[in-house]
Amino acid sequence: MRYALGVEYDGSDFRGWQNLGEGGPSVQASLEQALSSVADTPVQVVCAGRTDAGVHGQCQVVHFETDVVRDPRAWMLGTTTRLPRSIAVRWCVPVADDFHARFSARARRYRYRLLNREVRPALGRQTLSWERRPLDAERMHLAGQALLGENDFSAFRSVQCQALHARRELQSLQVSRHDDVIEVAVRGNAFLHHMVRNIVGSLILVGSGEKPVEWIAELLAGRDRTVAGPTAPPQGLVFLGPLYPDNWHLPAEVTL
Repeated sequence: MRYALGVEYDGSDFRGWQNLGEGGPSVQASLEQALSSVADTPVQVVCAGRTDAGVHGQCQVVHFETDVVRDPRAWMLGTTTRLPRSIAVRWCVPVADDFHARFSARARRYRYRLLNREVRPALGRQTLSWERRPLDAERMHLAGQALLGENDFSAFRSVQCQALHARRELQSLQVSRHDDVIEVAVRGNAFLHHMVRNIVGSLILVGSGEKPVEWIAELLAGRDRTVAGPTAPPQGLVFLGPLYPDNWHLPAEVTL
């Protein structure tokens, strides 16, 4: 049987999603250990999109295969009870053998939130970045529209990025203010390493007035990471989850 899981996690105490075998705990290793305990045999998972150290997941989707017979509810609850409190399995759905958490996804969504006030946050600091300089969310939103469509995002990829090419399709980018919190919501077919955080770092320079609105378009055209803004801190970033065609019969929150 092949199953899909919806996984929620606070990435604060993890070195990232991927299990690299050394260097600290990963979300993947914790999940595989818990699933293997329920199955009483080793279980490996494949995720929709890897997240970096300190980045959170609202509905990461993974799939795994097993010959062990368990009810989906038993997989969900049994696994969650064996996980640290910072990780929970929200749902479990049996899927067709050709479903793939990564390759079946048609889009992925991220949200970046930063507190924009003079004083750093005390509450909610695990999922909030902070910028003391006043920011203009409308300028940030306007500048970000230059990134929509299929483009070469070399200016916004990290030097450690292992992708074969930098072309990605950014389907939407919305910047909005809610009292003292600025939220950047993005959706695309796929993302490069640090791409969202690098975009946010550059948009902050526009929002502060340090750079003009047109600067983001110039960065995109120039394809030079060294002249773009800094990488925004990880704690403000949440992977909201991927989106799949409805033929896979997954929960509505991950269905197109």
